[in-house]
Amino acid sequence: MSERAGPRRSAAKTLSWRAIATTDTFLIAWFITGEPLIGMSIASIEVITKIVLYYAHERAWSHSDWNLVEVSK
Repeated sequence: MSERAGPRRSAAKTLSWRAIATTDTFLIAWFITGEPLIGMSIASIEVITKIVLYYAHERAWSHSDWNLVEVSK
């Protein structure tokens, strides 16, 4: 019997990853431009688009059995 990740798990993973990745984007943009406001602007735009993209990506992968192995308990 194989188990699949449900939508709530995908949403939780999406939000936790976005917090990490958006902080990274903000810091990189700030470092490159020297302007924290520009870093914040870039991070605030990408957080919205990438939440949607990552969630769709995660849901698509949850329907794939590719490279999964059966684990006996």
